[in-house]
Amino acid sequence: MKIILAPMEGVVDPPMRELLSGLGGIDLCVTEFVRVSDRVLPAKVFHRLSPELANGGRTRHGTPVLLQLLGSDPQVMAGNARKAAKLGAPGIDLNFGCPAKTVNKNRGGAVLLQQPDEVYRIVEAVRAAVPAEVPVTAKMRLGYADKSLALDNARAIEAGGADGLAVHARTKVEGYRPPAHWEWIARIRNEVSLPVTANGEVWNYDDYLRCREVSGCQDVMIGRGLIARPDLALQIKREQQGEASPPLSWRQICQLLLDYLALVEVSAPGYVHGRIKQWLHMMKRSYPQVETLFLTLKTLKEPQAVRNALQQAIG
Repeated sequence: MKIILAPMEGVVDPPMRELLSGLGGIDLCVTEFVRVSDRVLPAKVFHRLSPELANGGRTRHGTPVLLQLLGSDPQVMAGNARKAAKLGAPGIDLNFGCPAKTVNKNRGGAVLLQQPDEVYRIVEAVRAAVPAEVPVTAKMRLGYADKSLALDNARAIEAGGADGLAVHARTKVEGYRPPAHWEWIARIRNEVSLPVTANGEVWNYDDYLRCREVSGCQDVMIGRGLIARPDLALQIKREQQGEASPPLSWRQICQLLLDYLALVEVSAPGYVHGRIKQWLHMMKRSYPQVETLFLTLKTLKEPQAVRNALQQAIG
């Protein structure tokens, strides 16, 4: 039973992985995608998106971090996968799920699900390029415009030699609108023999239980739910063990935001304000106090002013 922190471009960055893995309950992380176009990228690109490579491919708290690639050229994807493995990535994940228009326009992400044969060729080339002991996994949506090719794509990923498959239970067109169609993940599980991980609309422990029941999956990948409730994975693990698990208090959340601020100031100083606001916006679902703090931070620009506001919120 694993809980996997989903890759979310522009959200689940190295500082976020560091903080969330430190809270406990997360068994595996996946990086934001490394965009692959026409060449093998320099090592600095991989280290920028996955600084965990310098720590054996793990966060400071010991959580493994798979490196995700996004692209459409099988041989170029293979070359980049080979390089990532040599740099120490504990696993390679392939992105067949990103719904972003700019990504899809450039033949990346969910648009590839319109051509299962192309999905197969990418997986096959990457699997052949990476040492056998390095797992190759893939993440897909249920389709692009509809679900008609969902089973074909899952079979293509298995035939290509993937070691695992995470399924976001919506199409590209459905975006992030509820519901997540967990029953389709169950259909995919019945078509393939490789391990399948369920993903989509898990916001609390009850969602987690229903997702596992409907999909039949042991492993669950959580994205926005873990951003909205940073200790959700830990709460789930404790509930499974029959332990009481009170959620993080508002004071603890503010301290977590302060810790995040310090990390982002080092890794992405030009994006401090935007990243803090983005995280607060996603936490509105779980913490009503966010609204007042969010309105305050909207008027602030300097990191020190943001830090002061967070410290005042702690009291």
